[in-house]
Amino acid sequence: MMSAEENPNLNPPFQSAAPPNESSSTSEAVWTYRGYRLKASEFTTAMVHFFRAEIQRANVWRQRLDTTTNWAVITTGAAIALAFDPNGFHGVIILNTFLITLFLYIEARRYRYYELWSYRVRLMETDFYAAMLVPPFHPAPDWAESLAENLLHPDFPISLWEALGRRLRRNYLWIYLILGLSWLAKLTMYPTMIQHWDELMERAAIGSIPGIVVLTSGVCFYLLMVAISLATASLQQATGEVLPRYLEEARGVPLSRLAAEANKPWFRQSRRRKQLVALIITDQADAIAEIILKDMHRGVTAMAGTGMYTGKEHRILLCALTVTEINQLKSSVRKVDQKAFVMVIPAQEILGRGFAPLEENDDRKERG
Repeated sequence: MMSAEENPNLNPPFQSAAPPNESSSTSEAVWTYRGYRLKASEFTTAMVHFFRAEIQRANVWRQRLDTTTNWAVITTGAAIALAFDPNGFHGVIILNTFLITLFLYIEARRYRYYELWSYRVRLMETDFYAAMLVPPFHPAPDWAESLAENLLHPDFPISLWEALGRRLRRNYLWIYLILGLSWLAKLTMYPTMIQHWDELMERAAIGSIPGIVVLTSGVCFYLLMVAISLATASLQQATGEVLPRYLEEARGVPLSRLAAEANKPWFRQSRRRKQLVALIITDQADAIAEIILKDMHRGVTAMAGTGMYTGKEHRILLCALTVTEINQLKSSVRKVDQKAFVMVIPAQEILGRGFAPLEENDDRKERG
């Protein structure tokens, strides 16, 4: 790919530039990004409205989580009341346990959606607003691309297992504990205290299912719930976790030192967005390259090629880009040359201007 020196039009995202022939003191900076030219005030206004919309959407799904929990609490109270009725049956508690498990699954699924909107909110909180309020802190280099990728290709930040574990540890283990204790109390103390083990087995039986099978199944179920809660405790992909922006802050490192060292781990581990390399075989290389340079602000390298079947010479354009730009590239190529041959190849790593800085990468290797 063409370097920054070869391509003077290659501007990094959101680079401010004052209009020509005007002093910076009398003109408002203009943010240039992929063909857009926005004033700083216009960009900030758009981000404020977007932030309010995402907050509202996250709050809606937060309320849906609370609704599911309320269902679980209400049905638990009703089941216990029915079980301890003079004509009640302990099987009501077992049936309610299955119902609570269904609520747990529904709430975990809703929690994944909540985390999707919460991820966007946390990105703007830490990389847009916090960076404005406490300089010299600055946004992570990939925050804008991460937000754009999440908007274009929504993906759950956490797995279903992590969501299940979180809701289980926060709420449902306590509900299961209340149900288990109520079930044991019903079997052992109501209507009278049991006198021997056989009497417990007789009370625990459900129809033709022996009491020992019922008790063993109950113990296995509770062990499974505890195992899930413990096994998922180490998963920390949820953005809703209250963690410091810099992990060293939790270890007692002074804030002044954190300000001096900009490149520190975040509360979120930045995911490497998909990086691609496009190869374009075309007879309209100059026109396509001009669009990529002017509209996408990406460098292009031209190479000579020969079609071995026809023996005809073609130009091959090589361009590095991210997953959020691939649709724009295909659309631009289609407008100029519908007979072009485009190959999009995943890249292991791309270093240079517009991607991960090469100098910082070398510094990290030397320190490692």
